[in-house]
Amino acid sequence: MSSPANAQQRYPGLRERKKAKTRRTIQEHAMRLFVEQGYDSTTIEQIAEAAEISPSTFFRYFPTKEDVVIQDDYDPVIAAAFVAQPATLTPLAALRATIRQVFDEVFPQEKDTMLRRIELVWSIPALRARQVEGQIATMATLRNAIAQRTGVPEDDFRLRVFTGAVMGAWMAAIELWIESEGTEPLADLMDRVLGLLEEGLPL
Repeated sequence: MSSPANAQQRYPGLRERKKAKTRRTIQEHAMRLFVEQGYDSTTIEQIAEAAEISPSTFFRYFPTKEDVVIQDDYDPVIAAAFVAQPATLTPLAALRATIRQVFDEVFPQEKDTMLRRIELVWSIPALRARQVEGQIATMATLRNAIAQRTGVPEDDFRLRVFTGAVMGAWMAAIELWIESEGTEPLADLMDRVLGLLEEGLPL
């Protein structure tokens, strides 16, 4: 990926920023309503009314009610920041630097919404099933970004195993974060689990 492309993906234009802001607003109101009255009892019409949009606008951003919980904009941001890390860093070191960078920028404003989303995913079977699809997509995005940095083909066996290990480590960090009710910073937990991978995961 070239530097101009990185910059464009890293710093989206006004239209993209407006769309991202609208998506976040819809999600924030949806999470609030889910907490107040329950996931099953909340309708798309209620979410749209709270976000001051029409139901048709809701569907332009989220195809289903499940998607308002599952979807986010983090994958392309993380991938672009990862590819832009200094070439001297190993893939794991670049990932650790990326997590710090991205979370420092987006996490303070989105912590509560993110925590509510993940708690819902882990508590509702239908959402857990959909989350698997999201994890597969995230793995593909991450694998592509690592391939760009390293020159290793995306279908390389070692790259597939490496990406799976990173995703598993991140899931462990998220589980610990939920168990702590968000008291320990997620970026710290993700850095710790990646650090264990760097050390060869000694037991």
